[in-house]
Amino acid sequence: MTRTVGQVRADVEEASRWLAGRVVRTPVLRSPVIDELAGARVLLKAENLQNGGSYKMRGALRAVGRLAMAGHTGVIAQSTGNHAVAVALAARQHGLAATVVLPVDAASTKVDRARAAGARVVFAGTGVEERVAVANGLSDESGHPVVDAYDHPDVIAGQGTASLELIEDAERAGTPLDVLVVPVGGGGGVAGACLAAAGSDIEVYGVEPVGCDSLARSLAAGVRVPVTPAPTIADGLRPSCVGELPFAIVRNTLRGVVRVDDDEIAAAFRLILTELKVLAEPSGAAGLAGALRLPPDRDRQRTVGVVLTGGNVEESLVARLMAPRSADLAEEGAAA
Repeated sequence: MTRTVGQVRADVEEASRWLAGRVVRTPVLRSPVIDELAGARVLLKAENLQNGGSYKMRGALRAVGRLAMAGHTGVIAQSTGNHAVAVALAARQHGLAATVVLPVDAASTKVDRARAAGARVVFAGTGVEERVAVANGLSDESGHPVVDAYDHPDVIAGQGTASLELIEDAERAGTPLDVLVVPVGGGGGVAGACLAAAGSDIEVYGVEPVGCDSLARSLAAGVRVPVTPAPTIADGLRPSCVGELPFAIVRNTLRGVVRVDDDEIAAAFRLILTELKVLAEPSGAAGLAGALRLPPDRDRQRTVGVVLTGGNVEESLVARLMAPRSADLAEEGAAA
């Protein structure tokens, strides 16, 4: 029997209760400079400060915890990095073995974190189809279940708790959200956001890098549409197709999808580091980039919530994104 959105929203609330004390209730940050640029009151949920460096810890811990209670002794996961790290950490907490499948071009920071958490790391190609095939094969061999990065109800519910906390904290501060913005890879986080906002007037938007816009194309077509992901600095936002379960949740509840390019993501990355004094990875900064693209409300100052989904980023990429750009240097030279 098909479950209603209201019934599934209850899963997010239950996950929130279960995760209380098991994950960090991350702070909500704000900057006058960012407010001015957005033409709105912008509240940023700093999940880059979460255990494991991303909000993926929420869904992984919820899913792995339930599998441990069911008697499983090991788990398998595939991702571009953050989900694999989170599953490895969750498995270690519950005394389970973990095998994670990563692309051959995975960020070394994420590979190192997964290994440090005790996971066996297996590399498979550069596309999600290759990783899925390897993960399923390993599952068949071992009997250990696959914890999907986004097409899993417990993962979606867990990820949704970040948005639920942001909604609750905004209400508690007397600035209830009008809009909620979440970056989109496979869609688990934005699906969780839609569930967390169900029954309210909050408009939920997803954000995708240009050329990695499976969700936007799928919503336009009414069916899931795969893409060949374009190169992007947001390595966590390039699955080839939005997940089946996330698409079923968001297709009638999401307000829209904002496409952003690498320049916009890089600018948001710099804003977060210079104005909020925290480090977000480009995939997390994409949410702010999308929020800055939303047209301001001419009649009132809206409150826009943004989930900064992660902070696991290579030092070399930080240096490249923060390096003075040639145009800036030219302007400085002219001013001198």
